[in-house]
Formats: sequence, C-alpha cells, structure tokens
Amino acid sequence: MTDAREDGYDAFLDALEAGEGYYYECSSGHGTLPPRRACPHCGDRELATATLPSTGEIVTFTLVTVPTPQFKDEAPYITAIATFGPIRLTGIVRGIDRENVEIGREVTVVIERDETTDERTITFRP
Repeated sequence: MTDAREDGYDAFLDALEAGEGYYYECSSGHGTLPPRRACPHCGDRELATATLPSTGEIVTFTLVTVPTPQFKDEAPYITAIATFGPIRLTGIVRGIDRENVEIGREVTVVIERDETTDERTITFRP
C-alpha cells in the first residue's frame, strides 16, 4: 500500500498553504481530492486539475472533547466538514468562538500547525 503522503497529499497541502488550492475534476464534473487516479463516483481516469474556490461553507461540525493523541493539547476544539465547490474538506475550525460555529457559515481554508505535534493541519477560518 502506498503512503498517501508519497502520492500527492503533501503537494496538495503545499498548494493550500501557498493559497493555490486545487482538486481533481472528471469529465462528468465530479470533484475529488488528491491523491486520486480515478473518479470515485464514475471511474473516469481522465482527471483535470481545477482551482479550489476561495471560500467554502460548513455543512456539519462537532465539538471534540476527547481528542486523538495528535490533538490532545487543543481540546476542546471543533472539527468541521465544509464544501468548496464540488468537494468537501475536513478540518479544524479556528478563529471563530465555538458558540458561533454553525451550518452555512462561510469559511476559508488554510494550513496551520497543530499544537501537539506541529504537523500541518487543514484549518477553517472565517
């Protein structure tokens, strides 16, 4: 099994960090994130690179009070799924008071470091 970091995930994070986020789009218009070699919806192997929209919308979220070891120093925190065009990203919500996070909230995506391991993390900000 290939490590996703060796197959495009780090390049994806690099692009997000540089403000040049992208995703893959098949000929049917389905969106998917790297590292993919085929569309998970229709199997199309002809994937084109498309620009990730600059803003997204939170579609669901949860307050995490019992974190994984990677985020133990950040609890409690909010993890959310946000749509950016035809794709969904999962990330940590920062810069918004917990009580103000809501479905439909517009966010941007950035890369920040987690407090526990200093690893790069997909982060949503207002």
